[in-house]
Amino acid sequence: MASSTALYRRRRITNALAITFACATAAFGLFFLGWILWTLLSKGLPGISWALFSQDTPPPMQEGGLRNAFYGSAIMCLMAIAIGTPLGIAAGTWLAEYGHARRMGTVVRFVNDILLSAPSIVLGLFVYTLIVMQTGGNFSALAGAISLAFIVLPVVVRTTDEMLRLVPPQMREAALSLGVPQWKVIVQVLYRSASAGIVTGVLLALARISGETAPLLFTAFGNLYWSTDILEPIASVPVVMNQFAGSPFESWQVLAWAGALVLTLFVLVTALIARTIVLRNRIAHD
Repeated sequence: MASSTALYRRRRITNALAITFACATAAFGLFFLGWILWTLLSKGLPGISWALFSQDTPPPMQEGGLRNAFYGSAIMCLMAIAIGTPLGIAAGTWLAEYGHARRMGTVVRFVNDILLSAPSIVLGLFVYTLIVMQTGGNFSALAGAISLAFIVLPVVVRTTDEMLRLVPPQMREAALSLGVPQWKVIVQVLYRSASAGIVTGVLLALARISGETAPLLFTAFGNLYWSTDILEPIASVPVVMNQFAGSPFESWQVLAWAGALVLTLFVLVTALIARTIVLRNRIAHD
């Protein structure tokens, strides 16, 4: 009886210590997260104005905005999503429906996991070697979009694979028993059931690439002027932030903080939309 009481007391002490350390760790992380957000708001809000969205990046010690950078980021992110999403959905579908029982499927999943965890700068260097150097050192928005598409691809592949594998096999069997071709089962049954999860994966991939800087330094490079030519260098918010934040000019630093705030809000809104889609899908199935 005494030994059981001692064991119970020891377990309660261990549990209390574990909870204390867990709460302290969470408070530590939340403190620095709040500090970062407060710094971002305090330094970024003074730079929010209509000029930020209507004027291009200025020369040093002059007023301006980030219109060309916002456009460049938007066009490259949209092209990256347009390139990476169809390929990712196709690859994820193959993994879930055809490659799960094959050795090649295991190899593809392993390579996809490596690509998913690869540093973005490595992907930027790869596209730089593959495209920029082969075109005579011509940086371009297209090269930047391709480097971002390499980040989108593994996220969409993983999401599509997991979402399709969560679809109950009874749905496949019921459709196939009615004589529906396999491709129609995938398009009209499986995609409809997994659409919320796949869209969520695409949105999360969009949120991730919107803040990438390293790949664009080696591919899109940057441009201080308005440009719509995807075969030429183009500005982007992360690259402009990287350039302006370390400059000695206060006007550039204000623009860098304002761009960081807008980018953070975009990522937040995208994440909230993704969460909303997941919750609505869960409620609909319940």
